[in-house]
Formats: sequence, structure tokens, C-alpha cells
Amino acid sequence: MKTSEELKKIVQNKYSEIANQDGLSCCGANSSNTEVYNIMTDDYSEVKGYTEVADLGLGCGLPTQFAKIKKGDTVIDLGSGAGNDCFVARHETGETGKVIGIDFTEAMIKRARLNAEKLGFNNVEFRQGDIEQMPVSDAIADVIVSNCVLNLVPDKENVIRDIYRTLKPGGHFSISDIVLVGELPTALKTDAEMYAGCVAGAIQKEQYLNFISENGFEKITIQKEKPIIMPDAILDKYLNPSEKEQFKKGLTGIFSITVFAQKPTSDLNIEDLKTESQSNCCGPVNTKRCC
Repeated sequence: MKTSEELKKIVQNKYSEIANQDGLSCCGANSSNTEVYNIMTDDYSEVKGYTEVADLGLGCGLPTQFAKIKKGDTVIDLGSGAGNDCFVARHETGETGKVIGIDFTEAMIKRARLNAEKLGFNNVEFRQGDIEQMPVSDAIADVIVSNCVLNLVPDKENVIRDIYRTLKPGGHFSISDIVLVGELPTALKTDAEMYAGCVAGAIQKEQYLNFISENGFEKITIQKEKPIIMPDAILDKYLNPSEKEQFKKGLTGIFSITVFAQKPTSDLNIEDLKTESQSNCCGPVNTKRCC
């Protein structure tokens, strides 16, 4: 099993390659394989503020469409890539708002900044950094969005904690990501390319939602959910015919979900919340989980 730092380096190298080329996407896609290229992406073409040049086809949802962004909001996009969701968010927050894109791949930051300069968007900035430790101050954001990025991070709970830190009390997030119901075949789970391609790093849907509730968020809602069907072009790379048939007949589901959650207006300490939850059983961290 690779270490967290090794996995991050794999992702960073893969997304640097994508940033410097056209026609690449998740799961090792290329321009000659449109079936793979479109495996997860949603169509942005009807979304206001969409800028085609910034869309590298790396998402698995439309989080900014569900993010309830208001004029004047400060918005952070986690894993901002070439700036696609940042520019959609900028359309919603307007010239009086601010959008901060965070990405830990230098080539992506350079590409996004070039796109912003060409578009003349002076209230959109891009910062290089790890989304487990965002290069922003506490309680700065009204809204946080992210599109198919948390599954690329080895310690997803750390990201959830930092989202809580950086949101203002009463602020919220809308995040699209890949989750699982059931277990992936070992060949898919352990492959580095599949990790960089948004699948092998996905965790169980229930665990994903628990990370959110256990770290103090409320009003947790699945805004959109869609199944991801793995095409034969991918499965044939990792599974023999018998394994592929078994996988297709199995109970494993791969889903894209868009999740909304809000930080409480009273910015309570997370450790205090957890202690109170354990002592009272039906505590404020997850009021649905009772004895």
C-alpha cells in the first residue's frame, strides 16, 4: 500500500500532465476514447458563467449549480484545476464578491491564472496549496465548492475539518465527489492510475457522509446522485473476463454525489461537540444517531 505522500505525488504528476496537454481526462482518458473521456463529467454548457477553455473534463458533477452562491459572497474552490468552477462561481458572486481557487499542482495554477487574466477577472485568484491545510485564514468563506477532488486526497477527514475551519459560521459547502457502495475489485483499488483517475481513492458513501456529520456540519443533504458505469475500455485493463463479469453482476455501486452541508451559526469547538455527543448519545454532531 502506498503512503499518503506517494499517492499525492502520483496525483500531482498526473494532473500536471493533464494541465500541460489538451484532450486528457480522468481514468487515463485521451481524445481517441470518448467513452472513457465522458465517464464522469457533467455537461456545463448550459451553466451560466461557463468558460469552455477552463473545462478540462475532470469533474463528476456541477457543484456550483447547487451551491446557493449570492452576490458578494467569498467562495473557495478546492482543487480548482484550470478555473472552471471558479469562473462559474464568479458569475454568481459578481464583481463585489471574491473567488479563491486552491490547487496543489503548479501547472494547474499557472493555467488557471492565465485563463483569469485573459478573461479580465480581477476578483478571482488562485493559490497553490494542499486542501488539507488551505492557504487561507479561519472563517473567511461564505461558500466552498469542489468537483471530484476529495476522493484524490488520502485523508479525507482532514479536508472536512479544514473546510469547517475556513467557512464562516453559517457558511456552507456544495461538493461533488465519487463514493462507493460495496467493495471494488482489488485490481481497481490498488492501481495508481485508478487512484489518480478518481475511482480507487473513493470511500464508502456512508463513511463519507459520517465524516461530514461527525465534524460538526448540519443540514446535510444529497443534492444530486448518479451512478457511474465503468465501461469495458477501463475494466479490460484490470480484470480478466471472469472477474469483469463478476464485477458487473455484483453489488458494487460507484456513484457521483453532490453533498450540501452547513456550518452552525454558533461556531462550536469540534472536540466539545464530539464529547457532548458521546455523553448524551443524541448530541448535536449527529442528531439522527440515537441510542
